[in-house]
Amino acid sequence: MRHQKSNNCKKWEEIRAVIRFLNAKSLNPTEIHKELQSVYGEHVISRTQVYHWCNLFEAGHSDLTDRGGRGRSITATSEDNVKRVDQFIRQDRRLKLHEIASSLEISETSAHIIVFDELGYRKVSSRWVPKQLTDNHKEQRLDICRELLRRSKSSRRVHGHTANAGGDFLGYDVTFLDSIVTGDETWLHHCTPETKQDSMTWKHSSSPIAKKFKVMRSAKKIMGTVFWDSRGVLLFETLQPGETINATRYCQTLDKLREAIRRKRPGQLTNGVILQHDNATPHTTQVTQGWLEKYGWEILPHPPHSPDLAPSDYHLFGPLKRELAGKRFDDDEELVDHVRKWLQNLDGNFFGEGIYSMVRRWQKCIDRLGCYVEK
Repeated sequence: MRHQKSNNCKKWEEIRAVIRFLNAKSLNPTEIHKELQSVYGEHVISRTQVYHWCNLFEAGHSDLTDRGGRGRSITATSEDNVKRVDQFIRQDRRLKLHEIASSLEISETSAHIIVFDELGYRKVSSRWVPKQLTDNHKEQRLDICRELLRRSKSSRRVHGHTANAGGDFLGYDVTFLDSIVTGDETWLHHCTPETKQDSMTWKHSSSPIAKKFKVMRSAKKIMGTVFWDSRGVLLFETLQPGETINATRYCQTLDKLREAIRRKRPGQLTNGVILQHDNATPHTTQVTQGWLEKYGWEILPHPPHSPDLAPSDYHLFGPLKRELAGKRFDDDEELVDHVRKWLQNLDGNFFGEGIYSMVRRWQKCIDRLGCYVEK
């Protein structure tokens, strides 16, 4: 603790030295404050304190240590204040630094030191989840994941591309995993804006501030459907303008999928197909169930509200949307052609990783007692 406080003192002496230097170059306190933020971070020091130190230096003060007063108090980060701040945050984790400082009558700089350096807190955004899971939902997820994990385990050893699919799958039934065909639908927009994270760039403290203009997703879009297995894409198709997905239309897609499996995976129709799709209405109607029974296809159990357990959602569509981000397409044909080429050019191991990662996600879901799996 003493070593950490010593480092903090050196840090603040460094910051005051920078203030003295920039003040000597005739920068005003506001400009100095911005320069400090660009190098040390947004909460390095308050603008009020910069004004305070600028006034001291202009008055002939040369000592970089803080002897008290409006600067950082020697007792600002005392153990008592650290405990008070910790208790305050635990009562309301959405508090802002200036609210903590004001309520406890300490400076914002001291609050920043206590929160980040002494207590090690970091403020993060809440993670988006599809739905607030009830106890019943969690129990369903647990039961299904336990059954699938039990079924996937075998004394057989995994060979070939399976062993290179991003993890150790020795002891899992490769026949079961390679029999899984998964698919889903997603909207493909003519213009998909980049996310703020995707547009991040490296910069120096002297680099100009990067700007990102707000772009809305285009209203023009088409519905794309992708079916794939551990070896690659089996079927990619899009709806025609005015079409909607219902049970009849979905069965037509399944007819195309069956023909694609016959051509691309000789013998699999005889050995058996295990279809993984979500619980959308067209997938669960009697018409669809009748089609599946007619051809003897098995449905892999899938719990409701669980895109984190569907490979298309967590493995395929994210990279696809990032591929489309920042691009504009003049018409449906150009968009479809781009997506088709992108799917064809994906590395072969990409699809194996997506299918075999289901095993890890089933286990993680069990470990998390049915809660959502983040990664």
